[in-house]
Amino acid sequence: MSSHRKPRAATPFTRRAARVGLFAAGVAGVATAVPAQAADNGPAKVAVASDHVFSRANQLDHTESKDSFTIRQFGKVSAAGVRNQANAVSSGCSADDACRSVALSFQIVTIAGEQTRLNAVNLSDAANKSCTGCQTLAGAYQFVVSTPTPLTLDSAHRRQLADIHRRLDALTRSKVPAADLRTRADGLAAEVNAVLKDAVDKAPKGDAQQDVTMRRHLDGWPPR
Repeated sequence: MSSHRKPRAATPFTRRAARVGLFAAGVAGVATAVPAQAADNGPAKVAVASDHVFSRANQLDHTESKDSFTIRQFGKVSAAGVRNQANAVSSGCSADDACRSVALSFQIVTIAGEQTRLNAVNLSDAANKSCTGCQTLAGAYQFVVSTPTPLTLDSAHRRQLADIHRRLDALTRSKVPAADLRTRADGLAAEVNAVLKDAVDKAPKGDAQQDVTMRRHLDGWPPR
């Protein structure tokens, strides 16, 4: 019998000195992806997004694999709270009758502004509960694109991201061993990062720095 569980650890985001500060912590827990609009019907002032993937495998359902690939283009905001989370659980199976649970969440957020306050959370947690020989993997990948002026991904970049999304779906449903699945998921994340950096490089420049920040959190069993 084996048991594996790693404590969830919130990952506070890098403070970018001139433009990014901490936003109120409570906003990240709001389960909505719709930015609040200004009273005068002007540009969005506050953006909130939460994406969560959960998979559970057990004696009744030995294999469960789920993934999410979301793109949130918020435009100009004064503050943003974004959360991305993946959880996978395998329970009650045996070495002769093993389970497989995979949860992968890719979240892309674009925000614009000179001094945007950002609170972002990216978490993953994989747990084996009395599940000898089970494969359990949870991976959360978060990409925050910050530009001085609003960035709208063009059709070419969206086609590239759609292709990556299709390959993520295929990978999640595959029978690739957990250790190899980690490597391949990392490869897809690197492709997303490259597409977004290319989009930023072609975007109008401003006084404030523009960049793409990728955050990765993987948890799994068996471990590397």
